[in-house]
Amino acid sequence: MSDQKLIEVENLKVYFPIHGKGLFRREIGAVKAVDGLSFYINKGETLGLVGESGSGKTTVGRALLRALDPTEGQVTFYLDDGQTVDVTALKGKDLRNFRRYMQLIFQDPRSSLNPRMTVRDIIAEPLVANKLEKGKAVDEKVRETAALCKLNLEHLRRFPHAFSGGQRQRVGIARALVSNPKFIVCDESVSALDVSIQAEILNLLMELQEELGVTYLFIAHDLSVVAHISDRVAVMYVGQLVELAATEELFFSPKHPYTEALLSAIPEVDPDLAMKPVILRGEIPNPANPPPGCRFHTRCPYAEDICKTDQPVWQEIEPEHFVACHFADTLQLKGVVADTAAENGRNT
Repeated sequence: MSDQKLIEVENLKVYFPIHGKGLFRREIGAVKAVDGLSFYINKGETLGLVGESGSGKTTVGRALLRALDPTEGQVTFYLDDGQTVDVTALKGKDLRNFRRYMQLIFQDPRSSLNPRMTVRDIIAEPLVANKLEKGKAVDEKVRETAALCKLNLEHLRRFPHAFSGGQRQRVGIARALVSNPKFIVCDESVSALDVSIQAEILNLLMELQEELGVTYLFIAHDLSVVAHISDRVAVMYVGQLVELAATEELFFSPKHPYTEALLSAIPEVDPDLAMKPVILRGEIPNPANPPPGCRFHTRCPYAEDICKTDQPVWQEIEPEHFVACHFADTLQLKGVVADTAAENGRNT
C-alpha cells in the first residue's frame, strides 16, 4: 500500500428530492443519503465502509463512480502522471472515457450478469464499450483476465446459469478488472455467498490487489469480513461518517459509541471472549428528517445535553484516527479481544 492518495473526497453530499402531491409536485424536502463526507483512499489500499442498512454506504460508492450525480462536494482522482481529475465535474464523453479507471463489483452475482451472454462476452463488454481493444486483442485480454480470476478457458463458452454463486462472482470480478481500472467499488460483493465461498473471494481480491495494485472501497455490513480485507475502516451512520481509523486501531480501541455497538455484535465462537452486546434503543433516524445535534444521540447510551443541540466536529483525535463525538477524549469504550481480531484480521 502506498502513502500517495488515489481519491480524495471533500464535503460529499447526495440528496434525493421529495416532491409533494398535486399538479406541480413542488419539492418539499430531501432525503440526505450522504451528508458532508470528507475522506481519502490511498493507492493500493482497501478502505472498508460499514454501517447499518440505510446509512448511505452504497450511495457513497455510486457517487464516487458517478453512477449518481453528487448534490455538492468534490471527488478528486490522482493519476499516475501527477495530474488530478475532478470526477464530479466530468460530463458526457469525458465521463464515459474516464469510467475505465473506476469499476464496480455488484452484490448479487446472479442478477448482475446478462443470462443471454456467454462469459467471454460478459468479460469483454467493457473493452468493446470503451473501445479499448479490437479483434484478437480482445480475446487475449479476456483470457488473461479470466486466468487471473481462476476461471478456465472452457468457462468462457458457457452462460452464467451454468455456474455456482462463487464462480459467477469471479466472472463479475474479471469483468471489473479487464479494463485495468485503478479503483474498484466492492458493494457487498460477498454477502450473497456461502461463508466458505466468501473466504475464497476475499482471498482472490487480496491476491489481485497485491499483483495489480488496484484500490478498493469495500462496502459491507459484516465487520468480521471487513477486518479480513481492509487496511482502514470508516463507520457510517445516517449519511455521515462517525469514525475512521486503521483496522486494528478501530477494532481494538474504538472512539465512537456507535462503533462500540457494531463491534459488540460480532459473533464469537468462544463465549468467554465475546463482548457484552451494546443494546441500541429505538430505530435508525429518518435521513429525510435527521435529528439535530449528533445524529446518534437518540440511541447513544452516553448522550448528554450537548449531543442533542450541537453537531460534533469531524476531528483527528489521534494520528490517522478521525472521529465525530463530543466525548471521544473521555469515553472508555470496549473493542474486540486483541487475539480474536488478530486471527480474523488481515496480515500486514
